Amino acid sequence: MTQIGQSSTEFTVELPSTRTNVTLAWAALTDVGHRREVNEDSLLASPPIFAVADGMGGHSAGDVASDAVVTRLAEHSGKPVLDAQSIDAALSQAVIDMKSAPGVTDQGTGTTVTGVALAVVSGNPSWIAFNIGDSRVYQLNAGVLEQVTTDHSVVQELFTAGRITREEAEVHPQGNIITRAVGFHEPPIPDYLILPLQPGMRILVCSDGLSKEITSYGIRHFLMSNPKAADAAEALVDAALDNGGRDNVTVIVVDVLGVTAAPETADVPANADADKN
Repeated sequence: MTQIGQSSTEFTVELPSTRTNVTLAWAALTDVGHRREVNEDSLLASPPIFAVADGMGGHSAGDVASDAVVTRLAEHSGKPVLDAQSIDAALSQAVIDMKSAPGVTDQGTGTTVTGVALAVVSGNPSWIAFNIGDSRVYQLNAGVLEQVTTDHSVVQELFTAGRITREEAEVHPQGNIITRAVGFHEPPIPDYLILPLQPGMRILVCSDGLSKEITSYGIRHFLMSNPKAADAAEALVDAALDNGGRDNVTVIVVDVLGVTAAPETADVPANADADKN
């Protein structure tokens, strides 16, 4: 397990070309769970990017795969914004890193990845949400919880085709089989979605160790009843553990505290010093 970045109660960044200040608060938490010996989840919580990678259990060096992904994405930490091309390049480099990592066999290894990154899209402050696999991004806005990402899994395909109900999907025996991953010597193909940045919105990034233990109603309850990001993250992980904790559990809760105009700075004429003489 690799964790990059620390929780923060307030952090402000000025988005380039928009003269907009975005103030965030976030908290990240992970737990090995009750049934796993190793935590193969990794996380990155360092603006402009927040991401969770769930190394694939049952395959060699799943923790190595998740580490490779967050380590490459973390190279963009400290920038004001990020774009899809940079995320693509980081994931592609992570696949190369996995090939030479210790403990990885010729069959390779893999991981999911999902998250959000601050961006400017068509001149507007935005989140870029991205996803490969069945880790998820949720958005809570004005009391409405929405699953932003779509799982790349056998169960999701069956549900989309109308062959099973949502209730059947939650207990389906193939619930752990994903159809897309980062790794296994294949080019990574993430899905992307643009979310407008709005004050008061809350983002949840999580591994399936959370979403398979708590329903969307439960997730909304814990997000709504805990105003502070750190309290919400702790409540979610505790609930997943109380409900069985059958897998590693990782969550990142990100709050948009404000989206405001950056203060104007006075322009100083180039010949200001010369005028004094």
